[in-house]
Amino acid sequence: MSHGWGYGPSNGPDKWEIEYPIANGPRQSPIDIIPREAQFDSSLKALKLRYDPSNSTGILNNGHSFQVDFTDDKDSSTLTGGPITGTYRLRQFHFHWGGSDERGSEHTVNGIKFPCELHLVHWNTKYPSFGEAAPQPDGLAVVGVFLKIGAANPRLQKVLDAFEAIRSKGKQTTFPGFDPKTLLPGSLDYWTYDGSLTTPPLLESVTWIVLRDPISVSPAQMAMFRSLMFSGDGEAPCCMVDNYRPPQPLKGRAVRASFK
Repeated sequence: MSHGWGYGPSNGPDKWEIEYPIANGPRQSPIDIIPREAQFDSSLKALKLRYDPSNSTGILNNGHSFQVDFTDDKDSSTLTGGPITGTYRLRQFHFHWGGSDERGSEHTVNGIKFPCELHLVHWNTKYPSFGEAAPQPDGLAVVGVFLKIGAANPRLQKVLDAFEAIRSKGKQTTFPGFDPKTLLPGSLDYWTYDGSLTTPPLLESVTWIVLRDPISVSPAQMAMFRSLMFSGDGEAPCCMVDNYRPPQPLKGRAVRASFK
């Protein structure tokens, strides 16, 4: 396959484990969240997400997903509160999705898969840059949001409308004035645990904050995700589907809940 990422069982985790021994590490992500086993923790604070729409700069097909990038040279789009201490800045957001509406999310809840999962990636400003934060145990915080089949989502549609310009790998275009807060559900109740990036280099540096409530997406909108390509111009066409990593063993980690 042209994208060389090794998603899916056929060329999957074993390939990563050879290249990235951390793939078998003690805090790998995603996981299956079992709500009845998550511990309510009254010390967990409410999430504070302050996003400045003028920080969104561009949208890119990176060959394994697409991402919307944000300028992160000052504290204008930030995550505070929740399970983290200090201030984390928004760097980018991206999605993972399946080849059909029956699968696609990275995290699962009681084994249930959602068709898509949004990840908002933030880095800890106690380090000088994203690159320096990324390998640190408290370097990154990612907010995960499930997408569930339902009504068309007009706020998500703004993102999907940009796909025409980024159909193939390496394509990018400007994407100004987008407020990622519009992609969040009404309730910010969450589960949290210590985990990792879900794509190579699989660094064990992520405080995961997975929101309990999903946002809606229509089947037609999900079909638009699948119109993107893993392949670049001039390569054998390969639709971008199933770009998710399956759940990894919990290995004794605690999953905490901000809600009873």
